[in-house]
Amino acid sequence: MDDALPGPRRAARRDRPAPRRTSVVGVIGEILITAGVIVLLYVVWQLWVGDLIYGAERNAEGTELSQEWQQQYEEQNPEAAPAPSADPAAEPVTAPPPVIPEPGDGQEFAVMRIPRFGSDYAMPMAGGVTRSRTLDPIGIGHYPGTKMPGEAGNFALAAHRTTWGKPFNRIADLHVGDAIVVETQEGWYTYRFRTLQYVKPNEVEVLLPVPQAMDVPAGTAYITLTSCSPMFAMTERIVAYGVFDSFTPRSAGEPASLQAVA
Repeated sequence: MDDALPGPRRAARRDRPAPRRTSVVGVIGEILITAGVIVLLYVVWQLWVGDLIYGAERNAEGTELSQEWQQQYEEQNPEAAPAPSADPAAEPVTAPPPVIPEPGDGQEFAVMRIPRFGSDYAMPMAGGVTRSRTLDPIGIGHYPGTKMPGEAGNFALAAHRTTWGKPFNRIADLHVGDAIVVETQEGWYTYRFRTLQYVKPNEVEVLLPVPQAMDVPAGTAYITLTSCSPMFAMTERIVAYGVFDSFTPRSAGEPASLQAVA
């Protein structure tokens, strides 16, 4: 009888499935897959979902700053008549452009409005072009040492074309004559877009008083917008140039140049 018992027991042990052993390679593979999914989700967030949120936040901040300036003006000038609504057919009210002080690094001083980019486009502007203090947390940065709005010379700016709200994402969509409006506490400086150019990252001549013109004195007020090109790369810079058109004081109300474009 003893000889009969071990057989079935041994067979039972042979039929039982062997315990699964997870190899080191399998563990590493699972970790890499998980990491890849996390990276993909981050990219989706940073380039699409996050950009929508950041863009909305920046435009809301710019709109709020504009409203603060208007409220301050009305409080300081209680006898002033209500500002007329912008009428493209009306004769524009212009004045000599006041020159404002150059802002400190990260100091907000203006709001950019570009009707071609939509009626809700109101991007804050601050001094400096570092990512940590201006471009990432605020929006558009002013190159230190270049001119200020309305001043003869080159008012040069930089902003992201992708990520962090991408203020200059549609820079290549500008049409000749499009308004580029810089709103400050004093009023609205309107520039008109002229041309685009693509340059290497080290071609700093775009920041000269007369862009790309060495040793030429500036008799005109220019605006220069710079960003990365192509999108998602830094091999070149896309540069948009404009010339000063007019200054509208806050007492005259919003200029007609802010009207939507077709």
